[in-house]
Amino acid sequence: MRSGTVMMIAGWLLLAGLIAWVVQGQLNPNADLLMTDGAATEVTLKRGLDGHYSAPGLINGQRVEFLVDTGASVVAIPTPIAQRLNLPLGSASVAHTANGTVQTYNTRLDQVTLGGLTAQNVAGSVLPTMTHDAVLLGMSFLSRFDIRMTGDEMHLSPRGGPPGPP
Repeated sequence: MRSGTVMMIAGWLLLAGLIAWVVQGQLNPNADLLMTDGAATEVTLKRGLDGHYSAPGLINGQRVEFLVDTGASVVAIPTPIAQRLNLPLGSASVAHTANGTVQTYNTRLDQVTLGGLTAQNVAGSVLPTMTHDAVLLGMSFLSRFDIRMTGDEMHLSPRGGPPGPP
């Protein structure tokens, strides 16, 4: 009887772990996006269950988690992540966000990479009040690429790259 109880508990734990693994994959279906050294023809991101596009990436060669935000003018970085990346804080500025007016510090990102797409000298902003664990990947990066939406996918490709399907 005792070994039967242990086996049942082990089975339930295994099932719970499997469910958690599946749900996590649906929340961020891009978690395994490969980082390559440029020259990508296209990066495809799948929308997560939360409705957002998030994916791992690199800032100045260091791994970060991006949340794609076409409403953000620049790449927006929470202070703890900026400190980890050793980003210099430039001049203070004010930004008008969906959450109101906030103080920011301008910064310059030597290199930003998403999949195999890389941009140099990207404008960024460090936000002391930002509480996310992710960097908002804004238009200072995104505008350098062609963006196409199909269903639950966002396709990014180099400007002037191959056209997508009609």
